[in-house]
Amino acid sequence: MIQQPAWQTLHPIPYELGESPYWHPHEQLLYWVDIPGKKILRAQADGGALLAWDMPSEPGCIAPALGGGLVVALRHGVFRARTWGGVLEPVAVLPYDPATVRANDGKCDALGRFWVGTIDEPKASRAAALFSIDARQSGAALVQRQAGDALTGNGLAWAPDNRTVYWADTPHHTVHAWDYALGANVLGAQRTFLQFAPKPAGWTFQDASYQGRPDGAAVDVAGNYWVSMFEGARVCQFSPGGSLLAQYAVPAQCPTMPCFGGTDLKTLFVTTARHGRSPAELAQYPESGCVFSMRVDIAGLGVGFFAAA
Repeated sequence: MIQQPAWQTLHPIPYELGESPYWHPHEQLLYWVDIPGKKILRAQADGGALLAWDMPSEPGCIAPALGGGLVVALRHGVFRARTWGGVLEPVAVLPYDPATVRANDGKCDALGRFWVGTIDEPKASRAAALFSIDARQSGAALVQRQAGDALTGNGLAWAPDNRTVYWADTPHHTVHAWDYALGANVLGAQRTFLQFAPKPAGWTFQDASYQGRPDGAAVDVAGNYWVSMFEGARVCQFSPGGSLLAQYAVPAQCPTMPCFGGTDLKTLFVTTARHGRSPAELAQYPESGCVFSMRVDIAGLGVGFFAAA
């Protein structure tokens, strides 16, 4: 049974493709990006004072940085800004062709390494991969390819004990899980954590039998995996063992990524998309592209901060 929660709209302005939300615990602000709009956004939880910061190329993901500012993975590289609107300082260039691949979903691990998944835009060569960027030592950042052979990297998250990494390949409707050693930064045994039914041929948004495909994700303090189901108009909560615990209808056909925020980390924020959606779908879901929030019974894990020398 899909639940119909009372969502709140963070701000009435819709953006094209909201992604990578995080709650900043010190600033008490929600940050997120509009990928095709080439913007980083931030706002108060009550919807006031929304600010937009233009980027030189598409921002796939962001994370807060220790000491202030943030780190951002743009199409053409990873950069650190020490203040809002500040200078973008180069951190690393990832080993892919930016003509056909760009940064997508990502976040920081518990030790401050920035992990970035990519997207193979032509969906032709399974060129998407998952990288970790370690800038904690002086000199060039250490870039490691952690996983690959994907079309669209999404759903990155860690279990509360940091012994499991989750990563999704959205077009293949799959969420993978790996055993993980945080200190050594090594992925171990891989397994399929979740496998969803494929998109039916000729599907239209009026067909509610399709439950969508896994996009961005977050984990709560009990280790449950919350995932936005793109084109499924829902966010799903799964146990650490992969059992479906709950489904929450979202007032947009294409939710993209959840995160936990608020002073007690019991507010669930969800970004959504309107980019490329049909006029009929947008008429049914006019707030597509907005950020929504609802209260939940369990706290989520807080955001990871980027650490740099």
